[in-house]
Amino acid sequence: MITASWEHFQHAADIGVRGCGRSLAEAFEQAALALTAVVVEPERVAEREMITLSATAPDVELLLTEWLNALIYEMATRRMLFARFRVELQGLELQGRAWGEPIDIARHQPAVEIKGATYTELHVGQNEDGSWHAQCVVDV
Repeated sequence: MITASWEHFQHAADIGVRGCGRSLAEAFEQAALALTAVVVEPERVAEREMITLSATAPDVELLLTEWLNALIYEMATRRMLFARFRVELQGLELQGRAWGEPIDIARHQPAVEIKGATYTELHVGQNEDGSWHAQCVVDV
């Protein structure tokens, strides 16, 4: 049985994020959760507010970086962290929702600030079992 998951992978100076899921959208959602986990334990973030985001790109790999960079922008400008994500894809157009709350330094204890999603080790693809993975390195 295919289950959604996220993980980090090693990179020389930065951190790799990878999402896996039963669909491409679910892999993007899990990659976003891995992004949050670079900063804070996602379980510490309450789902108090919902924001909407959109992204478009010429291919699915660039769409992943656009999605993650849109989230990074929202995290920085709204001073928020997000714990749950919903992605809907129509071709190379992404409509997303993220649930979270304003950063509380004492309670969340953020580890780092993410500067951006990069093209380093960027890969989105379908596995032999039909599951999807989406990964890239984020600059911290």
